[in-house]
Amino acid sequence: MTTAQLCVARTLLRMPAEKLGELSGVSLLTIRRAEAQDGPIRMMPANLGAVRRALEAAGVALIPEHGGGEAGVRLRNPAAHK
Repeated sequence: MTTAQLCVARTLLRMPAEKLGELSGVSLLTIRRAEAQDGPIRMMPANLGAVRRALEAAGVALIPEHGGGEAGVRLRNPAAHK
């Protein structure tokens, strides 16, 4: 997961960093540090997995980079987030 994916996912979900911390069990400071980086997120694998699972459970799909296309994020059910 990249920093851009993390920030876009939270924006699409209208999820404050504090809420992501609560849902993932990852500290707010760790989330803020991750968002301040560029490129792939450097975080303990367990924390990164917890953040990813929390975002996916909340309704986003994290799209990996492949075939020259960039990594992305999309809502799994856009109607539920209007």
